[in-house]
Amino acid sequence: MKNIFFYLTLLLFASNTNAQIIKAEIIATGLTCSMCSNAINKQFKSLAEVEKVATDLNTNTFTVYLKSNAMITPKKLKEQVEKAGFFVGSMVITLQFENLKMEDNLTVNKDNLSLIFIDSKPKILNGETRVKILDKGFVTQKEFKKLSKSYAKYSSYFEGVENNYHVKTI
Repeated sequence: MKNIFFYLTLLLFASNTNAQIIKAEIIATGLTCSMCSNAINKQFKSLAEVEKVATDLNTNTFTVYLKSNAMITPKKLKEQVEKAGFFVGSMVITLQFENLKMEDNLTVNKDNLSLIFIDSKPKILNGETRVKILDKGFVTQKEFKKLSKSYAKYSSYFEGVENNYHVKTI
């Protein structure tokens, strides 16, 4: 009964979570031409939270700069890529931390977003920090399969709880 209550509370809480992301670097897969990147660009620019988008056609990387105090989730950014008909191959987000004592398997609620640091060494995070999201849908299928073996010791990695993001600092 406690577990059911915990998961219901977590799901209710997670459905309303947002995080202040400074920027997101997204590599899209499936692009074949500049018109493809144009479609993704339009999707990002349609969001009120987006200040500007920089595109690197050589690597299919979209750097999405967000307005200050803009609240958006990685899931929302992923959905924009998918609305354009493509997939996320990699997503790196930049967040602001102040004296966060990071350790392996630490869960941090950053602006109502649950970040679970995996495969991490103890250190203090200060200032802008780039983290790569390692969950299914935020990496390629091939990479997820490989990561699933490496991260089998993290039970939360396989739960797929919405708005819980498994991340690694880079």
